[in-house]
Amino acid sequence: MASTSDSFFGRHYFIHIAMILLGVIAIVPIYLLLVNATRSTEQINSGLSLIPGGNAMFNWKILTGRGFQIWQGFGNSSFLSISTTALSVYFSAMTAYGLHVYRFKGRKLLWTIILVIIMLPSALSIIGFFQFISRLKLRDSYIPLIIPGIAAAGTVLFLRQYMMSAISVELIDAARIEGANEYRIFNIIILPIILPALAAQSIFTFVGSWNNFITPFILLSSERKYTLPMLVQSLRGNIYRAEYGAIYLGIAISLIPIMVFYAFMSRFIISGITMGGLKE
Repeated sequence: MASTSDSFFGRHYFIHIAMILLGVIAIVPIYLLLVNATRSTEQINSGLSLIPGGNAMFNWKILTGRGFQIWQGFGNSSFLSISTTALSVYFSAMTAYGLHVYRFKGRKLLWTIILVIIMLPSALSIIGFFQFISRLKLRDSYIPLIIPGIAAAGTVLFLRQYMMSAISVELIDAARIEGANEYRIFNIIILPIILPALAAQSIFTFVGSWNNFITPFILLSSERKYTLPMLVQSLRGNIYRAEYGAIYLGIAISLIPIMVFYAFMSRFIISGITMGGLKE
């Protein structure tokens, strides 16, 4: 009995050590980012330091003194990220619901196409996407940055797999017998059930859209439409005049909305897990 107990605590001790190490690995880069945001360019070039500097206000003055429209960047990135996340998650959930509930001709073929799309690197489509948008005369517009987010194959895959374990066809049939139409069933019954999955995918989609640099950089030419990552990148300028302290500060500021969004959406994930545990 004692040996079993010692083995049990030994396994948990190893798990705790591993979790602490993983936590440190995740936190250290963010901590170094915040430290460098308070140091001067000369201090950053001199080497690594774990002690914060005293140049935070100086970096902030450089950041705002070079025409860095931080609030404009926040607004542009927030608009793009929230719009993309809402459209992507909602329509991906609708697609996953259709693949899970309905039995139609070509269903397996459509599912296979979705899986193939997931395997293809996104970089392969950049040139063709740019040419297509140019022909539509939609360059320097937010439309090609938002609308394509509806076709999120990875989100469809995740949500369909979640629905297969959380939603029974009998529940949907019962709602139909009660007289509910398909849109009402989806919006009123299905979406609350899969809320934890929606919250998880919302986090991934929001972070991906917020940090997206290549696509906006290719399509947007008006500085007033620049996203926050594009504005931070523009701070580099000439390599001999780069203020790395200000750049680090700009990157640190750009992380704030991601942390706020994660803190807000993670509540729904935790509540969903709790409800599932109580249901069991």
